[in-house]
Amino acid sequence: MLNMDTLRAFGADAEEGLRRCVNNEGLYFRLVNLTVKDPNFQALPEAPAQGDLKAGFEAAHALKGVLANLSLTPILTPVVQITELLRGRVETDYQPYLDEIAAQRAKLEAMIAE
Repeated sequence: MLNMDTLRAFGADAEEGLRRCVNNEGLYFRLVNLTVKDPNFQALPEAPAQGDLKAGFEAAHALKGVLANLSLTPILTPVVQITELLRGRVETDYQPYLDEIAAQRAKLEAMIAE
């Protein structure tokens, strides 16, 4: 079950995320639950695969904002990295970043499902 302890164990700065939600735990957990369903998680890997680095940047940047506000650091870290590469329209292999984002998102989804 998702709670402050499981989020801390995941590596999130749960206290900071909670503060950003005016210490409303219900709101914080609802937002965390919604975040894993964000359509930008699907758009992000599709855009670079299609050569659309601008769309990739927009998806990554949107995720970066949400993840930062909720202090979901394990997913946020690779999203920040890929966001900056996409901002610069760097031609590179994005797959390692995408794999890490997907793995961390899967961990969070599993914690939510417990």
